This record gives sequence, structure tokens and C-alpha cells, in this order.
Amino acid sequence: MTSSFEMLKSRNAGEWQAYCEHDFVCRLGAGTLPEEAFRHYLKQDYLFLVQFARAWGLAVYRSRDLDEIRQGLESLKAIVEVEIGLHVGYCAEWGISEKALADVPPSPATLAYTGYVLETGLHGDLTDLHVALAPCIIGYGEIALWLQAQPFLKMDGNPYAAWIEMYASADYQALVRSEIAWLDRRLASLDETAASRLSAIFGKATRLETDFWQMGLDIT
Repeated sequence: MTSSFEMLKSRNAGEWQAYCEHDFVCRLGAGTLPEEAFRHYLKQDYLFLVQFARAWGLAVYRSRDLDEIRQGLESLKAIVEVEIGLHVGYCAEWGISEKALADVPPSPATLAYTGYVLETGLHGDLTDLHVALAPCIIGYGEIALWLQAQPFLKMDGNPYAAWIEMYASADYQALVRSEIAWLDRRLASLDETAASRLSAIFGKATRLETDFWQMGLDIT
């Protein structure tokens, strides 16, 4: 059978829609999300990025050849040397210090998702790990473009406009396309057993990402 990233989405269509069109996302796009909810999300997302870096460390370990090692290393370096720094700077604009980020305890939703990703990487192969990370890497890019197409989107005066612009940017969309292309190559010609197993990983990771959005709303 021929498989692709679209196969994972189609087999988990309800979960994917619930994630991409979650109320947290819609209110962020409309500019009506309570700032307390967004600050809580930012703090937890910092903790997620730290674990995300560990996941890419696992990707290096799980790589089958030097090209895959290089890809995993570049992703790890990008998170540690660039993305975390950008996130810390963005949090500072929201009045959250780096010390506050380091001191915040992880929420149950953060522990659940990061724990699942790392366990998948530890006990599965490189494709399993990429599939578990896909809702985050690919989903954020898809969410930003979806928001840009919605009639309720408000950019002028929206305190979350920079977040939308970041994930809709050409640079981030190029990253999304690269990850989809990688997955499409690795998912090609799977048998039904493998396709079902990876679909289950993707579905659970997507539900855990949805819980991450809900975590922000539950704080208000």
C-alpha cells in the first residue's frame, strides 16, 4: 500500500480537526484568549522545548546513516541554540523572566505529551519518533495558515499576532514541507500492520497536543 503523512491525518481526521481548530487556537486568532491562559501556555511550552531537544537527541541515536545523524543534529542545535533563546526573548516581552521559566513546574499535560514522545523514541525507531513529533512540527504550521483563512482572524491590535506570523512565516512553512517530505519517504510502501501502528502513535500524540491547548484554557 502507498502511505503518506496525509494517510496519518485521514485516519485521525476527528482528532486532527479538534487539535487544529481548538477553542484556544480560535480565541488566539480572534485576539480574545485571556492573557493568563497564553502566559501559562508560554511557560509550559518552554518546558516542552527542553524535552523536544532531548527528543532530537534520541533522533540522532536512532538514525540509520550519517545523513540522518546530520539532520537530527541540526534540529537539535536549532532548538538549543536558536529556538529556546527566541522563546525566552518572546516570554520576556510577556513579562516572564528566564528564571521564572526555569522554576515553573510541568503541568500534567506537559508531562503526558513529552513523556509519550520520549518513550516513543526510546522504544521505537526513528520513524516512530518523527510521527510522534509531527503534530507539533507540522501542526503549528497548519494551524497558522488555517487561522489566516478564517473570517474571525484579527491581526491589528491582536496581542498574539506575532505568534501567528511566526508559524505562518516562509521559514517555518519550509520546515513543515521538509518534515512532510521526510515522512512521506519513510511512510511509503508500508504494510497495513505498520500503517495502523504509526496511525495510532500519531492519533495519541495529536490528542496529547489538544490537551496541551486545553491546559491553557483550564488555568483561567
